[in-house]
Amino acid sequence: MNRTIRTALGCACWLMLAPLASAEHNIQHHFEAVIERAETLANEPHNSGHGEMPAILRNLNYDTYRQIRFRGDRAIWRDDGLFSVQLFHSGFLFDTPVTLNLIEDGEVRALDFSTDDYDYDGDAERLLEADLEGAGHAGFRLHYPLNRGDYADEFVVFLGASYFRLVGRDQGYGLSSRGLAIDTAAPQGEEFPAFREFWLLKPAQDADQMSVLALLDSPSLTGAYRFDIRPGRNVEIEVDARLFARRDVAKLGVAPLTSMFAHGDTSPYGADDFRPRVHDSDGLAMRTAAGEWIWRPLSNPRRLRLSALQDDSPGGFGLVQRERDFDAYLDMEARYERRPSQWVEALGGDWGSGGVELVEIPTDTETNDNIVAYWVPDEPLNAGESRRFHYRTHTFGSQPDAQQVASVIRTRTGWGAIPGQSDPPPRSRRQFVVDFQGGELSGLDASQPVEAELSTSRGETHQLQVQPLPGGDTWRASFRVQPEGRSAADMRLYLTLRGHRISETWSYVWYPDELR
Repeated sequence: MNRTIRTALGCACWLMLAPLASAEHNIQHHFEAVIERAETLANEPHNSGHGEMPAILRNLNYDTYRQIRFRGDRAIWRDDGLFSVQLFHSGFLFDTPVTLNLIEDGEVRALDFSTDDYDYDGDAERLLEADLEGAGHAGFRLHYPLNRGDYADEFVVFLGASYFRLVGRDQGYGLSSRGLAIDTAAPQGEEFPAFREFWLLKPAQDADQMSVLALLDSPSLTGAYRFDIRPGRNVEIEVDARLFARRDVAKLGVAPLTSMFAHGDTSPYGADDFRPRVHDSDGLAMRTAAGEWIWRPLSNPRRLRLSALQDDSPGGFGLVQRERDFDAYLDMEARYERRPSQWVEALGGDWGSGGVELVEIPTDTETNDNIVAYWVPDEPLNAGESRRFHYRTHTFGSQPDAQQVASVIRTRTGWGAIPGQSDPPPRSRRQFVVDFQGGELSGLDASQPVEAELSTSRGETHQLQVQPLPGGDTWRASFRVQPEGRSAADMRLYLTLRGHRISETWSYVWYPDELR
């Protein structure tokens, strides 16, 4: 009897797994073809593809481009499953059309451009009178019933160079991902690889994930990408990237995240703005291979700043919008408190030695992305070589689910002088206030011996102290630092309880020349 039951269950499981195995085989078969194409293309001269689009589209301004809208009733697969696809028209900044293909029942079909797919309003109506030979698609977006069962929300967008953006349930678009970064913030200038062709695999009727394949191209390299995309409370994408170098790459930026920080808690000057904060992300988070959580607040610097957190095979990194309270922003239009955070973690082994590099670029407007973070491997990618990077990236809220230790909720700084002091210190002496919350601190009595560990690469620190704030859940570490001349001070701070670390590590670089 037992043997019969086991045999029946075995057959049932096989029958359930067979379609899944068949679908995976189909996806991998097409991915292998893209890998082969990328490898072949790497042995050919780079062709940018610029100049093929009609001039009337290249010369569109922002307002006119926004008057071109894809028609929802033309969405691909809209009546055939949970997923559907809508398209973006080429033009304006998107001056190199991409090739889109659909894979249905194992067959590849090119997705041709048609003006019937779009509504052209206002000034855009004149495009219907023009010769649009050479026009095409700029990109696409995926839809899924994310928030309500009767409406397909947009949750992933692939648009421009190698950019793609994710938004989960009850989130609004903020930071962006990129397929790859090359020579970011380098003296010779940054190179922007671009996805030139996509293959969208039609998911099954009741599927809760879908796959997209992409061919990446740039003067320095080519790449084949597989994206396995899962919508939900947080959107998750498993990325399999195979790179082939045409020439030596000076600096390879893997899994880049791009965001914006205009002003906030760390700004050493007052912004002429009714909003207390304006940013898509307020910090860089990292989990080291040893399990240490690191938090580096972002800033809008006077000049470009480049810093790195070195580690061998880290547990992950991400750009985080930690402050989730509307009152912290007071912006009814941008709703910055709804902007997603995003995490990156290696899969299938590790990425070896290297570092998470953070680039902070000065900006005077919130319309510019001025923050970039990515993984830089120590091992260079030279001409003729190939490399694989396999990782997962996903959206989240204020902190990753895996983080259990107390986290930094606020960083404030000001002149380290005592009010009314007759002989005040130089303005370069700064007072820092770092507030921690969560983890072991939750409900911790004020009598508990919470202490802080503080170090700095340059200068001297004074008056380090820790105290609970009213309410009982937040503890404050405060100190003063006197920099060494104009040299930057790279500081690290964390909390302990009876010798045990109970918080993430606050990591911050103070540049004395940041004072306005």
